[in-house]
Amino acid sequence: MLDRAEIDALFPVDLPEPAQWEERYPPRQVPENAHVTRFGPSPTGYVHIGNIYVSMINQSIAHRSEGAYLVRIEDTDQTRVVDGAVERLRRAFEFFGVRADEDDNNGVYGPYHQSQREAIYLSYARQLLREGKAYLCFATEEELTDIRKRQEAAKLPTGYYGRWAIWRDADPAAVQAKLHEGAPYVVRFRSPDMPKPRAEFIDAIRGPLSAEDNRNDAVILKSSANPLRLPTYHFAHVVDDHLMRVNLVIRGDEWISSVPLHMQLFDALGFTLPTYAHIAPLMKKIPGGKRKLSKRKDFEASVGFYIEAGYPVHAILYYLRGLANGRLAELPLEEALEAPIQLDQCGSAGPLVDLAKLEDISADYIGTLTSRQVFDAVRTWAAEHDPKLVVVLDAERDLALRALAIEREGVDNPRKDLRKWSDFRQTYGFFFPQLFTSLSGASDDRLTSLNVAPVVAATFIRDLADDYEHLTDPQEWFSQIRELAAKHGFASTAKEYKKNPDAYTGSIREASQLVRVALTGSTRSPDLHAIAQALGDKEVLRRLRALAAPDEN
Repeated sequence: MLDRAEIDALFPVDLPEPAQWEERYPPRQVPENAHVTRFGPSPTGYVHIGNIYVSMINQSIAHRSEGAYLVRIEDTDQTRVVDGAVERLRRAFEFFGVRADEDDNNGVYGPYHQSQREAIYLSYARQLLREGKAYLCFATEEELTDIRKRQEAAKLPTGYYGRWAIWRDADPAAVQAKLHEGAPYVVRFRSPDMPKPRAEFIDAIRGPLSAEDNRNDAVILKSSANPLRLPTYHFAHVVDDHLMRVNLVIRGDEWISSVPLHMQLFDALGFTLPTYAHIAPLMKKIPGGKRKLSKRKDFEASVGFYIEAGYPVHAILYYLRGLANGRLAELPLEEALEAPIQLDQCGSAGPLVDLAKLEDISADYIGTLTSRQVFDAVRTWAAEHDPKLVVVLDAERDLALRALAIEREGVDNPRKDLRKWSDFRQTYGFFFPQLFTSLSGASDDRLTSLNVAPVVAATFIRDLADDYEHLTDPQEWFSQIRELAAKHGFASTAKEYKKNPDAYTGSIREASQLVRVALTGSTRSPDLHAIAQALGDKEVLRRLRALAAPDEN
């Protein structure tokens, strides 16, 4: 073991002592049972919907207890840092309203980037070296590879431990010789000589857990060959959670196996171990089972998908909260968004992400909004994702509001055909002359499913256009279609037509659908009279005449 002077010579001469950091970052003044939580994303450029899920849980738990929720950028692996990634994370959190109480822009326990906390980590690494709880390791990549191969050949656990830890108890003279050569080294944690058979702890979600205790001498400070001496995640999170006074660590369950090492590090540094809560990952159903929602395989894993598709934020948050705590899915949306998430109600099995369920929730939510609220939301979404639609909405604001009001306002059961803002073009686009393509004659493919002869369709629609009255009363308005249909050989009811199909050209249903397709381009739409009123008489006539026009061929 090197003496103190030799150890201190490896670090900057003005490096603060740990006591100075403890003074700078004192215990928080929060209620006794308050939870201080953190979310630590890596700035890799990709924002997973699971990031929103876990950060939402962190925020809710902290706020319910009058604690604090912070975001700490874990960028110690500089090879994975992507330019602009932090800004994308910030925008995602802002979009979903999962704002941190402390982050780059606010908080006294920063910096909130691990890459900016180098001096802090060096202070505590030096302390462990002084106390003999860490040591310098000069093992090369070739030596480490050879160790791993020999362990595999002997069917032993792989790692740097026991007799395989070739620098654990090296002669100080050998260490000094390597330092004199300028050989690069890492700092390794000296795991306990006598580890427990099992490490036991209480998980706030899963209850009592145990795992094989750690016996690996994990790297805590990366290679001295790097200008920036950064720690590994294992060491950094221990130091940061202590100094930021985080007392509840909510993170993915992939970290359960690392808890024994983390417990040893907290103990070696003399820190109080926080409570751990390991969240099950979001899952995707696949044939024969399910798997973790993957950023490489699943488009719905990306936050960008939900933003670009235009799912309402409140609907997404309601859905995610229901995945976290099933009871919240049974509450009305507004109540569920206010209700606290409870860790003991988070399952240990990963919840399934079901887009069909999300769309149902989203449709129900949009169904509660007024036409003006929907218009504003669609326009806000389109400003970012569909600029051409913005031009149409601005030019036809009154028409858009009339269209959106159909079967939405003043009814007990509003339409739910709009599930996300990107559906607006498909669902309401036919209202706008700029977006609607009128039928080009009675042989237009969009009429095929009606099984009405083109000549019959053209004649019927032409006569309707010639005598069309833009009546405000729905019954009177439809009567003109019914009476004209009878003159053109359409049965008055579908039942009557079914009894004797050879006697009719179709039923009133087909006649009505001819008008519907002429006005909307589809056999499915809101109330036909309401559509006509929203379009106005001139546009109705223009569309009828387009269908009635002789085919060019």
